[in-house]
Amino acid sequence: MASAKLKKSSLSTMKTMMGSFQIAASRSFASVSVGTDLVSTAPEVSLQKARTWDEGVESKFSTTPVKDLFKDKKVVIFGLPGAFTGVCSAQHVPSYKNNIDKFKAKGVDSVICVAVNDPYVMNGWAEKLQAKEAIEFYGDFDGSFHKSLDLGLDLSGALLGPRSQRWSAYVVDGKVKTLNVEKVPSEFKVSGGEVILDQI
Repeated sequence: MASAKLKKSSLSTMKTMMGSFQIAASRSFASVSVGTDLVSTAPEVSLQKARTWDEGVESKFSTTPVKDLFKDKKVVIFGLPGAFTGVCSAQHVPSYKNNIDKFKAKGVDSVICVAVNDPYVMNGWAEKLQAKEAIEFYGDFDGSFHKSLDLGLDLSGALLGPRSQRWSAYVVDGKVKTLNVEKVPSEFKVSGGEVILDQI
């Protein structure tokens, strides 16, 4: 009982802290928009596929160019403030994991989760959520991907530092067909799996 109250209190505190960024994140859209070619917008940017440290060493810390994620593919991608955080773990990732068969039925080649975290944290989080079979997880370790799309956000007040907004997009051959960006990162109204399923 005490544990449940503590958990509820912690989630409430985080929501309040992240809600304090209302002004910084009041945009309902970013510079990236419907029609944007992500490959052209971030030509030099690479992401890091979720993996263990040993896998990182074995691959010589390889990265994946953005173009390899999107070229000739139908992709649903969603970004969030960070691994192991409240809304991200309890709602955002599950909304995609639980609907993966519906995405595949609509011809989506891959569902990708990206956050400003290193690939080792992303791997541990994906395993904890038991979502690695359904979703591809990538780290944007220095935030360069989100910065290039103007989807970055300073969450230092919540002790997270430079992170990303909460968002989702349907991308076909690199071009954004639909884009959803939450007004504040603590909200979960437009970026969930069910919403974007209806947009495909």
